[in-house]
Amino acid sequence: MQDKFCIHCFVSGLVQGVCFRANTVTEAKALQLTGWVKNLPDGRVEVLACGEKVNVLKLYEWLQQGPVHARVSGVTLEELPAQHHSNFTAT
Repeated sequence: MQDKFCIHCFVSGLVQGVCFRANTVTEAKALQLTGWVKNLPDGRVEVLACGEKVNVLKLYEWLQQGPVHARVSGVTLEELPAQHHSNFTAT
């Protein structure tokens, strides 16, 4: 079993009001990741995702495009120590 790998990202651009959070949950669950996604008051979306490294990095790649109506202008990435979350949720 691989060690759990976690990332913390901030996604900027037109990422609110375009179903970004709901689509992120769908993508993360398909990749068997845990963590959360939430909108921030400044218009960005914040994501914490944990799971097998290859799948976490697939979600990171997806975040750079997002859902069809999103216009992502940037994604920051910070690797974090392993964390435990029971599922992947939108808050």
